[in-house]
Amino acid sequence: MSPFLSSVYFFLAQAGAASPVPTGAAAPGQPAPQSMLGGLVPFLFMGVIFYFVLIRPQQKKAKELRALLDSIQQNDRVITNGGIHGVVTQVKERTVIIRVWEGVKMEFEKSAITTVSKRDASSPAETAKA
Repeated sequence: MSPFLSSVYFFLAQAGAASPVPTGAAAPGQPAPQSMLGGLVPFLFMGVIFYFVLIRPQQKKAKELRALLDSIQQNDRVITNGGIHGVVTQVKERTVIIRVWEGVKMEFEKSAITTVSKRDASSPAETAKA
């Protein structure tokens, strides 16, 4: 066989085209054909790595944040994603009203809240009891 034909067969075999050599045996000087499963194993391995390193921790964090936002109650101290600190005065279905200063109240989406500290010690209800 000429060197030209052997190089053509080699490139056809690499491209996945049908080879004139029977599939059970490799031509002399040619690498043995690889199985399709052998080529998929690295991609499957990378998929598993991505799941455990990126996707699963992100899903866990989102679940914890949803639970935190669902547990917001009146008089909780909160911090918004804009850095505003305040005390929750009213909780609605999708929003909360936060007192940021005496006489200053602002309404925020619940999704804007990043940190919740339970029960403000200086809430008006507790200071009236004292």
